[in-house]
Amino acid sequence: MRFITNALSNSGNMATAHILVVEDQKNLLRSITRTLRESGFKTDGAGTIAAANRLMNARVGLIVLDLMLPDGSGLDWLGSLRASGDNTPVLILTARDTIEDRVSGLDGGADDYLVKPFALDELLARIRALLRREAQSSRTVLTWGDLNVDLTSRTALRGDKPILLQNRQLELLAYFMSHANQVVTREMIARDVWKESTATWTNVIEVQINQLQKKLERPGQPIILHTVRGQGYLLGDAP
Repeated sequence: MRFITNALSNSGNMATAHILVVEDQKNLLRSITRTLRESGFKTDGAGTIAAANRLMNARVGLIVLDLMLPDGSGLDWLGSLRASGDNTPVLILTARDTIEDRVSGLDGGADDYLVKPFALDELLARIRALLRREAQSSRTVLTWGDLNVDLTSRTALRGDKPILLQNRQLELLAYFMSHANQVVTREMIARDVWKESTATWTNVIEVQINQLQKKLERPGQPIILHTVRGQGYLLGDAP
């Protein structure tokens, strides 16, 4: 996938990313910060909300946040950040694993949610995905394969043929392109495209995606947007 922009490349953005890890378990904090630094990220660690506040600055590009901290609730701190207009991407890292906890975290302003115990490789992958998403949010022209989406003019092409899309379908296509070759769940779409968790309980997403799939089809060309039974949707080669 290639994104046309005057900004830095994805790799450049990620290489310079400054990550703040807020976690009160000292051994886990040490392990995460060491892994992130070895992966090329500038990383600071904090064991309390007070320490996190002292380390917050304009250079912090992503926050890894535990919810249960000795001097307060990580979710409350996240809420105060969002209320102040701070949109720094936040990945919640917690032992709270119920659906209600996940919904509260995402509705409370988190961009992703990872339950303990977890694999460090998965944490790194999620961090890279969030940083890509943040970098891509300012891009106006996206390309993947023979797809081209211009978010400024609100137009889409497959090859040299225009695709007539409703606004929501255009947003969906752009989202799939930013997650190409990854399974995208309805929950992710509800959170990131519809901006509300209640959309997961309706057939609105399914209807819009079915229409998008039909509009992407071209005679003699492979299907590129697939339904992955029991999981979600995939833009890419057939799963």
